[in-house]
Amino acid sequence: MDLDALTAARREEWARLDELGRRRRLSGPDVDELVTRYRAASADLADIKTSAGRTPQGDHVSTLLARTRLRLTGARENVLRQVPRFFARQLPAALYRVRWSTLAVAVAFLVVASLVGSWISSDAAALASLGEQVDLQAYADDQFTGYYTENPAAVFAGTVWTNNAWIAAQCVVFGITGFWPVMVVMQNAVGVGQAAAIMFAFGRGDIFFQFILPHGLLELTAIFVAAAAGLGIFWAWIAPGRRSRGEALAAAGRSLGTIAVGLVFVLALSGLVEGFVTPQTWPWQIKLTIGAGALAVFLVYMLVVGRRAAEEGESGDLTEYEAGTPRLVAG
Repeated sequence: MDLDALTAARREEWARLDELGRRRRLSGPDVDELVTRYRAASADLADIKTSAGRTPQGDHVSTLLARTRLRLTGARENVLRQVPRFFARQLPAALYRVRWSTLAVAVAFLVVASLVGSWISSDAAALASLGEQVDLQAYADDQFTGYYTENPAAVFAGTVWTNNAWIAAQCVVFGITGFWPVMVVMQNAVGVGQAAAIMFAFGRGDIFFQFILPHGLLELTAIFVAAAAGLGIFWAWIAPGRRSRGEALAAAGRSLGTIAVGLVFVLALSGLVEGFVTPQTWPWQIKLTIGAGALAVFLVYMLVVGRRAAEEGESGDLTEYEAGTPRLVAG
């Protein structure tokens, strides 16, 4: 296709589209003409992008189409009307996309935490490097469980919620670095392994699991998801496929970035469990059932609702109206 020839042939039609798109008032025939010229210009833009890629002419036509689309469709949809779509389609679809990478992150966490805990608990020198015997004894007897009761439940729940939500957001936002999510997961794995080693060394392994699992099942899963989303953004930058690196990164950032918002609510639930369930003196079976139930609700949302949304074509990304017309690629 001769781009200059197409531009010369369509210049007046594009100018007419621009004129109609800028008018404050349109008659019935004007609207019909605007729709007809919008469709023709859309076909022109597809031809330009397919044959020549991104060009100044293509950018000009894209701008005209964006203005016309806004004129034809009206103002952006009310935010309150977007909320149901976000929670019913966008967020679960985005979570479903990272299901396998979430599993990989979880396995890596468990392997590292188990290795660290086994090594320290079986090596007296390694255990001694964590502190004096009397201090470790105090940690196992009082400080580990006291952490959950030293503040009012509501204050404690709010504190852990905001802290964990901030960590999850960092994993997603700084995921493009490739190392930040890995660092966060490994730091948490080492910390859990060390705590487990101390508790088991002093015969308090049962207490460790009774206080970690109720809230930890959902809390750690949320961190795994955040790390997986961040690494997904990093991978889109490294391996963009047929799209440009910028386009692939933008699409991944929009779709997977929704996870950071969704995890705020997930971690609020885990914070409630940690603040109001974990410190209780209830039988451990009850506390573990509550924690497992919270995790089950999240997994159903992620895997069942997310799969349904994905099968309907949802990816978690914004609509074309919100994100702009994507560049067409061959193949």
